[in-house]
Amino acid sequence: MTRLWGVRPKWRTDVLGDFFCPGCGGDRNYRRQHGRRWLRLLDLPLLPLSGVLTSVQCTNCRGRYGLESLEQPTSVRLTGMLRDAQYSIALALLAAGGAGSAAARAEACELVRAAGFEDCGEMQVLAALAALSGYGEEGEEPADSGPGAGLMVELHAALEPLAPHLAQQGRERLLLQGARIALADGRYQPAERTALAAVGSCLRLPEDVVTGLLEAATRTSH
Repeated sequence: MTRLWGVRPKWRTDVLGDFFCPGCGGDRNYRRQHGRRWLRLLDLPLLPLSGVLTSVQCTNCRGRYGLESLEQPTSVRLTGMLRDAQYSIALALLAAGGAGSAAARAEACELVRAAGFEDCGEMQVLAALAALSGYGEEGEEPADSGPGAGLMVELHAALEPLAPHLAQQGRERLLLQGARIALADGRYQPAERTALAAVGSCLRLPEDVVTGLLEAATRTSH
């Protein structure tokens, strides 16, 4: 039965898009809307009242959420961010000295393929490394000073936006993947420790946690 009087908002759609719906627990379409509360007579808007904050409505469950819900990446976007993070970590550790080791290159390529680049082989990885760090130009070996400016920019760009959306266990796992590349040819080199410290910092891991994880990795059989 329709109520004689009531107050309900009237919404206008501003933007359509995709988001991770907190109510559905998956990727859904949304409407970003703004509106105003109206006094209604027989459900017909009669008198405008106070304004209503902008909200996001899921087109599937019809739930309404704050704009902060758009900050959570979709599942598809999160998968892509994780893939890019693993790729950047692999390149950073190769640039820190691992490119000269067949074992380190093999470990890096395995990480890259596991991340989702199934067709990416050693030649493609080294070509990307050359483009970002200068490795291989004129037959030169990579410097032992750690990742260059280009790779550091890539590392920050790939890891920092991802860190808030991963539990600490997931962030630690990414660091340990880099540690496996560094340890593939023996002990950590100073440049490799520098690169791994940068990875830990980008992932918002405390220094003592990074140190403990790297030491524990040396006692683990890979």
